[in-house]
Amino acid sequence: MEGVLLTQSTTPIIGQIAWILGKLMDGIYNVLNGLFGIQNIGLCIVVFTIIIYTLLLPLTIKQQKFSKMMSAMNPELQAIQKKYRNKKDQASMLKMQEETQLVYEKYGTSPVGGCGSMLIQFPILLGLWKVIQNIPAYVGGIYAQYEPLAKQIMATDGYQKIMENIGSASPIMISPKAFDYTQTNTIIDVLYKATNNTWDTLADKFPDLSNLIAQTQDSVHGFNTFLGVNMAETPQAMLMNGFKTGAVLLIIAALLIPILSGLTQWISIKLTPQAAAQGEDNNQMANQMKMMNIMMPMLSVFMCFTFQAGLGIYWIVSAVVRCVQQLVVNRHLSKIPVNELIEKNMEKAKKKREKKGVSANNINKMAQRNVRNIEEPKTNTMTSKEKDEKIKKAAEANKNAKPGSLAAKANMVKNFNENHK
Repeated sequence: MEGVLLTQSTTPIIGQIAWILGKLMDGIYNVLNGLFGIQNIGLCIVVFTIIIYTLLLPLTIKQQKFSKMMSAMNPELQAIQKKYRNKKDQASMLKMQEETQLVYEKYGTSPVGGCGSMLIQFPILLGLWKVIQNIPAYVGGIYAQYEPLAKQIMATDGYQKIMENIGSASPIMISPKAFDYTQTNTIIDVLYKATNNTWDTLADKFPDLSNLIAQTQDSVHGFNTFLGVNMAETPQAMLMNGFKTGAVLLIIAALLIPILSGLTQWISIKLTPQAAAQGEDNNQMANQMKMMNIMMPMLSVFMCFTFQAGLGIYWIVSAVVRCVQQLVVNRHLSKIPVNELIEKNMEKAKKKREKKGVSANNINKMAQRNVRNIEEPKTNTMTSKEKDEKIKKAAEANKNAKPGSLAAKANMVKNFNENHK
């Protein structure tokens, strides 16, 4: 499989993750082929997705534990925000941040505790996307199915111009300006995204290779089709072809992929507990979360309609797997009291601090506090009579000020002003 790295992602971090996940996909394909004689990309994607989200389950559990602890933390966090609500000076803001941090440390977590697992998952999901987007680049068995035809095409005079015209047209859209058509991998990329019309065009442009083209088409149709859907074709192209040819089943399949994707994403979001918003920004954050919960399923519908069907299958399976996981996680966490969850988390945080040698004095002090003693700063309620008495006492004290003191100098200034009015 010489030169196959050219079709793999070279994006920093994402490319390395995609390479590792590509090895997993290649292993799944070889196992299914070796043990069961099954060569099917769609089934590989299903198994692949289940394995990946099973490995990500600990991060999901951690995220849900954070959401549950937030229900206990929020009263204290809101009390702190209320305490400093009208304080905009730097000292007050720093003090508010300090007290907020102490609350998080008290519960053994951090303000980014719920985001950390999501940030870890994000590059992994991008790596998954890269693998599914270009299966032949990562799965040697699939690459080998296309390679003989690609080599023969490149051995034909004038092939480059023909393949550039075919590859740059819809729905393949592999621009000659961005991709090198003198490379075998680019030709295989075009063949992988080929539709029935593309195969007919290839047979017309390369008549001497018509038999090999027909054999390759039959071969890839078997492993590239899952539940009657071509994994390399977009639902948008499928829908257009369905209307042109009158293929009702193709139209239904093209519509079902994005619809099921959006529906399963919506169910998955509904099953996921959300950490409550804090303070007077509560309504604003709640509205933002509500908007995101609507936009994410809509985004998945758009992506599944315009990208390859293989990505749509992955999106649907991943949402279904998350729904099942969420039901199990929710049931498990519902049996654990919040106090027990907090105690375990605090114990873990304590061990981490002990390893770092961090003093726990401030944490212990904060742990003994509760919402009741987080109060508004006391305002000055002194009456006018009390103020006058206080001023009178200060004046008497100034009369007996020691020579050379600030009070004595102030008296000298006062006497000078009175004598020269």
